[in-house]
Amino acid sequence: MKNNPSSQYTAKDIHVLEGLEPVRMRPGMYIGGTDEKSMHHLVSEILDNAVDEAVAGFAKDIWIELQVGNKIIIRDNGRGIPVDNHPKYPDKSALEIILTTLHSGGKFTNDVYKTSGGLHGVGISVVNALSESMTVSVSKDGFIYRQSFSKGIVKSPLEKIGKTENASDSGTCVEFVPDPTIFGKNTFFKPLKIYRSARAKAFLFKGIKIHFSCDPSLITDDLGIKNNETFCFPNGLTEFLQEAVKNKDKVCKSKPIFEGEADLADDKGKIEWAVTWINPETYERSGFMSSYCNTIPTPEGGTHESGFRAGITRSLKQFAEMIGNKKAAQITAEDVFGEAGVLISIFYKNPEFQGQTKEKFSSSDAVRLVDNAVKDYFDHWLISDKNNGIALLDFVVEKSDERLRSRKAKETVRKSATKKLRLPGKLADCTSKDRTGTELFIVEGDSAGGSAKQARNRETQAVLPLRGKILNVASASIDKMNDNKEIQDIKEAIGCNSSREYNEENLRYDKIIIMTDADVDGAHIASLLMTFFYRQLPQLVRDGKLYLAMPPLFKISGKGKTFYAFSDEEKELIIEKNFKGLKPDVSRFKGLGEMNPDQLKNTTMDPKKRMILQVKVPSNAEEELEDAEFTSNLVERLMGKNAEQRFLFIQEHAKFATNLDI
Repeated sequence: MKNNPSSQYTAKDIHVLEGLEPVRMRPGMYIGGTDEKSMHHLVSEILDNAVDEAVAGFAKDIWIELQVGNKIIIRDNGRGIPVDNHPKYPDKSALEIILTTLHSGGKFTNDVYKTSGGLHGVGISVVNALSESMTVSVSKDGFIYRQSFSKGIVKSPLEKIGKTENASDSGTCVEFVPDPTIFGKNTFFKPLKIYRSARAKAFLFKGIKIHFSCDPSLITDDLGIKNNETFCFPNGLTEFLQEAVKNKDKVCKSKPIFEGEADLADDKGKIEWAVTWINPETYERSGFMSSYCNTIPTPEGGTHESGFRAGITRSLKQFAEMIGNKKAAQITAEDVFGEAGVLISIFYKNPEFQGQTKEKFSSSDAVRLVDNAVKDYFDHWLISDKNNGIALLDFVVEKSDERLRSRKAKETVRKSATKKLRLPGKLADCTSKDRTGTELFIVEGDSAGGSAKQARNRETQAVLPLRGKILNVASASIDKMNDNKEIQDIKEAIGCNSSREYNEENLRYDKIIIMTDADVDGAHIASLLMTFFYRQLPQLVRDGKLYLAMPPLFKISGKGKTFYAFSDEEKELIIEKNFKGLKPDVSRFKGLGEMNPDQLKNTTMDPKKRMILQVKVPSNAEEELEDAEFTSNLVERLMGKNAEQRFLFIQEHAKFATNLDI
């Protein structure tokens, strides 16, 4: 049988990618993708290099500037990238090799950097490959050198452009613009992200000064940041944690924060930490743990977190044995850290990560090293103030008792669980025995509830009508909340009575969907409900269980066709596209109760046709603490007891208001 020539596989079919071509062809392999998050990773790569100079003891200041045109400039006063010719490539400077060659740099041995964040030797070269333009300036030995690149290709030779102001001045300045053909023409750096990243780095390395600046035209009023600010935190992680949990009731009164740092055995580096335990009745969140390795965020955790958990848990059990508390034998790391706020920063020689974006620290020996290092310090912390230690132990034992009671409770299928609960009389429950795929629609009013009950899929969709606007939990007393029937109905329907009792396994539905009228009153009711879930059941929101339904605003009919529009803009587009020269019948829905069951099903409730919005609380490790505090303050400002704060917010944002005639 004769082969088809087009199907032959020969040497000419083998392509060899040279230089930085692999990066441009497969950017996701190096920075995780080509979206906004990945583009911000470019900033992290350059900033990490500057911080490495500070960690190594050679830089005291870092400047980061965001300019118009999506340009970033990052400068440090470290040693400066070497500009002399490389021994292996005598016709090229070390700077050019570092910028144009993968796996080149000074971090493959411990001779130059004992610990560093950019260990793969691909950081700055990858940024160069994915930049429309990059210019690197180096101050060294009394002179200033400069070289330019575009998309990884050298555009100008290394030039000596002048003398430094002082003979001892040194450092590196990198300015670049991401390539819009890679990331998209409409993808831009976010000032708030850059600001928070710079601030977090300053927290992670005590005493370093990081100077943030941004073109004023890029900062809007709602960002809450200045266009020029210097970050310097002598107390590092402790200041970070204090700010995150300020004004919250701590379990340990006399010594609320366990803080410290310790060298790791085998000359591997060091570990720094700050931990506090928070009374969950005074805080909208459950415990959190944010960790870093060589100042790089590790949102997926890793072996440093495992070692820390193990060391603290072992120490607390040993303390319990010493004072004769026999119940402590049952405690686990889950009990210890369930309501703890934890920050961990490890500086580690030759760390291993999962993936180039370094989201999980995976050096296996770190478990043992961190465990042993932290345990000794926590032993002393517990013994130095025995009453403080006993308060923490009692708190953790109580958490373990709750866990064991929950485990002992009979696990039944959903139908059996329903029999045990006192369900609200107005709840039209679904029939499925399994929670998977089930949804609870919380709707305003009996009229809308009636339509929703007829429109639903009875097997998987439940409907709970509410009477008018629920209580504003942000400004109500606990007694008022406990007496409010609408709030109690919601808690009973979903199977969670309080944040302390919340457990995803006990949740009766996969999705909780707030479905209100598409008007101002409906938006107000939705805001009250979101406030209730955020304040009373925050973990439910963080678990991604809360959604907003998106009912249409308009029905457009004509030529035997019917369309639904969710905004004025969409209405005009539909008319322009489908009814050229004709005037269709346009009706505006005043509420869900006006929609017949078929309309409600086809537009708002059928999973195959509807749109729903997921309600989220930020969770990125580097931004989580600040975002949580920002969100908490915003909810208090807009929904709390102080009406003056709401009035000020309205005044500040009135210029953004539209559709005031609705």
